[in-house]
Amino acid sequence: MSPLTITARDAATGPVLEITGDLDHATAPELRQAVDRLTLASGQLLVLDLAGLEFCDSSGITALLATRNLATEQSGDMALAAVPANTVRILRIAGLDRVFTLHPDASTATNPSSTDR
Repeated sequence: MSPLTITARDAATGPVLEITGDLDHATAPELRQAVDRLTLASGQLLVLDLAGLEFCDSSGITALLATRNLATEQSGDMALAAVPANTVRILRIAGLDRVFTLHPDASTATNPSSTDR
């Protein structure tokens, strides 16, 4: 098991959370706490950079959905960047690849003119 690390930074489009390690039952509350500390202005995009994500279970997926819901409640949006192949597979099986906007990397996600999905 790898400990979860969440690093926040700002981009032109809004906040970016770089998530590394395991997002699972034990660590999902850490993501929720990090997101609760964010203030998303109307129209901003919250990007979760998952390039360093090593494992994600159903609790992690639930935390991602809760994060998306919070962004929507704050009149913002959310996107996932650099999603590992095993997590993309889970999202596709559950039909969540149609719920989340997916980008190949964080720089594409934070490019205001980006339209990749």
